[in-house]
Amino acid sequence: MINLSARALSVLSIFVAHTVCAQVTVDVSKITCEQFSVLPRADDVAIWLSGYYNGGRHNAIIDMNKFEERARNLRAACRLPDNFKRPIMELIESSMLK
Repeated sequence: MINLSARALSVLSIFVAHTVCAQVTVDVSKITCEQFSVLPRADDVAIWLSGYYNGGRHNAIIDMNKFEERARNLRAACRLPDNFKRPIMELIESSMLK
């Protein structure tokens, strides 16, 4: 009986470890403002976007005040009804919130 429990525990731990390590991929170019507004980890997306656009300009310096301001501006722009269905990257590129 103990041997069976140990085996079951071993198999369960392998399954749980595999599940915890599962990765989630997101195509950020398809996230709309409506989706961004309700994302539980929207700050993570904002950080990624900042890195994406700053990396494109080969800018390795981050100004935290500007970052926070731009993130607030993006959230505010996404709350406008005309932007709900608009992809956030399209909004950023058209309004230079980068």
